[in-house]
Amino acid sequence: MQSLKHFKRVATDWFLWGMVLATVLAYFFPRFGATGGGMHAEYVIKVGVFVVFFLHGVNLSSEQIKKGLTNWRLHVMIQVFTFVVFPLIWLACQKLLGSYVPALLMLGFLYLCALPSTISSSVALTGSAGGNVPAAILNASMSSVIGIFITPWLVSLVVGTGAGGIDLGDTLLDLCAMLLLPLVLGQLMRPLLGKFFARHKKYTNLIDKLVILLLVYAAFCNSMISGMWQSQGNSVILTAFIGTALLLAVILLMTTRTARALKFDHADKVAAVFCATKKSLAAGAPMAALIFGSNPGLGLILLPIMIYHPMQLIVCSIIAESYASRHRQQLSQAALEEAQAA
Repeated sequence: MQSLKHFKRVATDWFLWGMVLATVLAYFFPRFGATGGGMHAEYVIKVGVFVVFFLHGVNLSSEQIKKGLTNWRLHVMIQVFTFVVFPLIWLACQKLLGSYVPALLMLGFLYLCALPSTISSSVALTGSAGGNVPAAILNASMSSVIGIFITPWLVSLVVGTGAGGIDLGDTLLDLCAMLLLPLVLGQLMRPLLGKFFARHKKYTNLIDKLVILLLVYAAFCNSMISGMWQSQGNSVILTAFIGTALLLAVILLMTTRTARALKFDHADKVAAVFCATKKSLAAGAPMAALIFGSNPGLGLILLPIMIYHPMQLIVCSIIAESYASRHRQQLSQAALEEAQAA
């Protein structure tokens, strides 16, 4: 019943249906959202991304981050999984399956594996399962900042930095100007604006999601105009879905086993599993627009993270309920044993 409840909650999420609608609109009205089109996506999106990361900075609690500083083993594990283990899994798959998977989709999986963790769902799931929330906030926030530099660097290792690749220097400058700068400005303005935006959290979340939907729409518009989807066929979507499901299953198994091997208590284990397996669509969509520019294959590059996002929410919500239930039973058993001993 709990599994069904979580599935219904995700299935009725307007944002997930908004991503579907964005792709449908891109199919019927590609020129409006493409670069140089009537929406002027190349300008609207830049403004939207700046505003979104400014709001992230305003909402980022430095007090909560300070509370999570002490547990270095947990922090190292999460960051290593986020930026080392994920890319190594991709590298192994590239060696084994690279010749069978379309190059742009393989690049999309690389981009997924190189992305930072997500803040909101990591913290929410950690809290609902009785996990270490300060550590989750610290690691998700740290991951978001590190990702501004590490994500484009990891991508450049594969696609190169010369002709046909990405200009790493210019890309990093763009990311700092469009992501890091507003994040820092937002954090500096937090003493003045923090309480106001905390009271209007639902509106800041709405802006965040609308900007992502604009990015998805623009990316798919450019892909439609280039003829990329027509040349790839529908099988690429099935391949992306299967690959994403396998990746999530493997990384959940690895993080769970690692947390157990490190003898983490319940709170740290929960934070480790939920922070180390998450990948951020909120950061991934804006960063993709800056890293890959108007690449006509951007829609296909974003496809894995667009599938991974709802999949991780559904699966991890079910796991969170299981963790919470098991933890309540353990606490009840411990209380009973203590009462009997007294």
